[in-house]
Amino acid sequence: MKNINTTNLQHTWTQVDDYMNDLLIPSDSLLEHTLQSNTEAGLPAHDVTPNQGKLLQLMLQIQGASRVLEIGTLGGYSTIWMARALPEHGRIVSLESESHHADLARANLTRAGLMHKVDLRVGPALTTLPDVQEEYREPFDMIFIDADKPSNPDYLRWALRLTRPGSLIIGDNIVRDGEVIRTDSTDPRVQGVRSFLQLIADHPRLEATALQTVGSKGYDGFVIARVIDAPEPK
Repeated sequence: MKNINTTNLQHTWTQVDDYMNDLLIPSDSLLEHTLQSNTEAGLPAHDVTPNQGKLLQLMLQIQGASRVLEIGTLGGYSTIWMARALPEHGRIVSLESESHHADLARANLTRAGLMHKVDLRVGPALTTLPDVQEEYREPFDMIFIDADKPSNPDYLRWALRLTRPGSLIIGDNIVRDGEVIRTDSTDPRVQGVRSFLQLIADHPRLEATALQTVGSKGYDGFVIARVIDAPEPK
């Protein structure tokens, strides 16, 4: 994609996103305020798009999920989408490494009336995950990985410890503007994603697919893996 002028394409992708969102996703002032608050607070523009948030919500509803682990809270925009899909007794554990981001997420979730469903933990995920494993004995129905890409392989290993057959593991931002195909990339984020995908491909307890996406956030994609029973050894 680097050798292609994508200006006109990006304009079309954004227009199509706007059309689909206006058609299928009702306007939501609370979600719009959350995005505005995140922008005004100087958070990076890494939130999922509205149609991606709705997709996460639909997957949880289809699954009948009540327990979710989110690795990477940012300002809580995706957390709101997912928490709304859970029953009143449901729980989403959300891990955020930056205290500034977590403070804003807590304010956004409180405004949304959803903080009672959320266990928001601050600190590097690889240091908070052991506590999550200790305190949450029941497996998670879905794990959404949307954090630092070099750590994705480690997050996957943790996800496999914290799930059951039938659980979903979703990894965002895996295409990296097409850079994911470059074996010689010096970008640790690209190499983290490549290792993550290879681990998924090789693991006997996972079946998966990955999709490229284009839209208002550009060119990227996500992977969806389903945990299955390990095959019996021959």
